[in-house]
Amino acid sequence: MSQQHSAAPARHTAAATVADRRDWWRDAVIYQVYPRSFADSNGDGMGDLQGVRSRLSYLRDLGVDAVWLSPFYASPQADAGYDVADYRAVDPMFGNLLDADALIRDAHAMSLRIIVDLVPNHSSDQHEWFKRALAEGPGSPLRERYHFRPGKGKDGELPPNDWESIFGGPAWTRVTEPDGTPGEWYLHLFAPEQPDFNWEHPAVGDEFRSILRFWLDMGVDGFRIDVAHGLVKAEGLPDLGSHDQLKLLGNDVMPFFDQDGVHAVYRQWRTILDEYAGERIFVAEAWTPTVERTANYVRPDELHQAFNFQYLGTEWDAEELRTVIDRTLEAMRPVGAPATWVLSNHDVTRHATRFANPPGLGTQIRTAGDRELGLRRARAATLLMLALPGSAYIYQGEELGLPDVVDLPDEVRQDPAYFRGAGQDGFRDGCRVPIPWTREGSSYGFGSGGSWLPQPPAWAGLSVEAQTGVPGSTLELYRSALRLRRSQPDLGAGDAVEWLRAPEGVVAFRRGEFVCVANTTGESVTTPSYGRVLLTSGEVTEADDETKVPADTTVWWTTVA
Repeated sequence: MSQQHSAAPARHTAAATVADRRDWWRDAVIYQVYPRSFADSNGDGMGDLQGVRSRLSYLRDLGVDAVWLSPFYASPQADAGYDVADYRAVDPMFGNLLDADALIRDAHAMSLRIIVDLVPNHSSDQHEWFKRALAEGPGSPLRERYHFRPGKGKDGELPPNDWESIFGGPAWTRVTEPDGTPGEWYLHLFAPEQPDFNWEHPAVGDEFRSILRFWLDMGVDGFRIDVAHGLVKAEGLPDLGSHDQLKLLGNDVMPFFDQDGVHAVYRQWRTILDEYAGERIFVAEAWTPTVERTANYVRPDELHQAFNFQYLGTEWDAEELRTVIDRTLEAMRPVGAPATWVLSNHDVTRHATRFANPPGLGTQIRTAGDRELGLRRARAATLLMLALPGSAYIYQGEELGLPDVVDLPDEVRQDPAYFRGAGQDGFRDGCRVPIPWTREGSSYGFGSGGSWLPQPPAWAGLSVEAQTGVPGSTLELYRSALRLRRSQPDLGAGDAVEWLRAPEGVVAFRRGEFVCVANTTGESVTTPSYGRVLLTSGEVTEADDETKVPADTTVWWTTVA
């Protein structure tokens, strides 16, 4: 295990350095930083914590409330850090604990909160527990902390059940025992390098409660819980009895996902979090069949927020959008939780590319599509999202209008699903290409030594430098939208919208003295002029008491003169 633990700085409280705003998380705009692709401080081609720290003022000026950092823990990087070897250490690729402490302190001084990723469903196969479990052989107490099982068949040559990995292939790998013979199998719902913890074993719960306290004492403001729906498996690990199991994900409760027993874990965690000042929060990555089941994760004594994947997967279609917005608000209202809205993240094709393609292709798309159309829709979709009641998430680079890089050479890809040959498409690298800061340079300002994934020439014109101060640029649109979101009293927190009559293909709603109209069609439409225009994603034409809204355009109004 890493010796960085001894360098952990003294405990400090988020409340002492971040402006105290009660229930801040109910309307927060949270910016996801994928550290390896955000900013590189030492020229090794890989982003790091010092790089993030150097760009905090950009995030402050953008207007976000909090920064969510994808994993930076000690890891062999089999799945970009989601295979954790040591939960209390920073991987040397990203820096060390002192860098993490400095980043947290600097963020708080700028009134930015820091949310870190927590990966409790599985560890790395290089975690000390798992290495000892292998070395000690059958009967080792350490094997009880994972899911080790004898195989089926005459000689145990078949997996213990029929579960399939999310990354393709079986969810089981057979080990070679210390005496050199084929032995037991272990469960990994993701890559073989990511063995699943057995959350029925008390030592697992004890360890993660300790990990929570470690990072809370460091001053983090919350945790995004990776695979929050996966910790508890159905008793006996029963066969699913189906091939192409991944097609069932999101449509039904699986024996390895969204089991009711997981909620006891989060109720315990909530008691720990509530001991700390400063309104720390939990955010669930919970893939569930329905938004109603997602609401189970955000009951008052459990987690604070859960990602709204149903919204993320919705097409650019007015009727579909109204339906998912209504269902989301209705599901969250009884448990008193804020709705969350997200369009992109590190696991899906960027929405500027999804919306550039025909509907029905899902969230993993390999084709560039119509770039101009995709950007126009992405800008409109962002204004619609930021107008909805609740909290919103922004994935790094979407404020620049970045598309997915769909033509990466095979030899540079690092997504483990790509190499498994099944399961997810394995093209997540396209949304993880380092973002551009300047028009020129070996990596467009990302760092001085190139970048771990190649950046396309178009990055120059999409860089922060190229867009800053340019009226109508996507970056300035985001800055204006976030500034208005903070200044308009009817934006942000809430649990309802008032739908307005609108032409077919148009989403229109009122929130107090604020009105949002989004034209999802490919043609201009004429709507009433609801007052003074605050912001538009494209140029509109006003005449008399009517407004001509172009195709794929969103307009914000205030009814106050």
